[in-house]
Amino acid sequence: MISRISILGTGLLGTSAGLALRATGFPGSIVAWNRSPEQGRLALEMGAFDSLVTDPIEAALASQVVLLCVPIYATLDFMEKLAPVLGTDQLVTDVGSTKRVISEAGTRLFNQSGRAAFLPGHPMAGKERGGATLGDANLFRGAVWLFTDDPKAQRSPQATELVKEWRQLVQSIGSKVIDLDPARHDELVSWVSHLPQFLATALSALLEDQVGDAPELKDVGGRALREMTRLGASPYSMWRDIALTNTEAVEHALHALEQRIAHLRENLRAPELRDEFEQANRFRRD
Repeated sequence: MISRISILGTGLLGTSAGLALRATGFPGSIVAWNRSPEQGRLALEMGAFDSLVTDPIEAALASQVVLLCVPIYATLDFMEKLAPVLGTDQLVTDVGSTKRVISEAGTRLFNQSGRAAFLPGHPMAGKERGGATLGDANLFRGAVWLFTDDPKAQRSPQATELVKEWRQLVQSIGSKVIDLDPARHDELVSWVSHLPQFLATALSALLEDQVGDAPELKDVGGRALREMTRLGASPYSMWRDIALTNTEAVEHALHALEQRIAHLRENLRAPELRDEFEQANRFRRD
């Protein structure tokens, strides 16, 4: 049974994971590390963890499960450092928003004879801003937690049991578990997560250029404006690694959107405009 978890990264997802585990009665110990001690202390004061450590590798060595809640390239860096020192009775998992690169590293570094287990994960939950102060014990309730496990993974019986128990813990905090192939994951999230973010970013940046200094904007801009630009508040630091590790899929989605917008522009006075609205309505109904 899992009795000690290390959470490396106490931003929104790491803090929320700690709070969620505590809210569901996880009886074990939860320790955490964060690059910013101030953010780490905020999460600790919120009750997300039992203690804050200064050495993430030492914390991982003393834990059965290590949850990586850092940006994608930081996750890859931690994987390189942890793989040679962890044992076959330990599990590393993550929350990265792209999975192909991380899954490939997991197969190369873990899930083989003499190495710890690695389970690539991605909770489809979040907010437009990050940080410990936005941590929420209910963030994952009703959300999907995706796993892109390697079907050829070679794990010890202890590690196999840890994978099973971690999946159960994820379900206990209210998430629905779904398994996907890593390439399919990245293709799918490019449409349903990454494209909406880049659309909101482009729209918000365009509005800032065109009407950002309009004194009437606060009064004229209504609910539609707020909803369509909410994701425009997301910082570059949250999305840089996603853009770099899922470039082709995002490029494809953006190109398709460009064509669709051009189609709308060309048919503003034509019956085809009605067809677009009807198709959009079908998507929302479904």
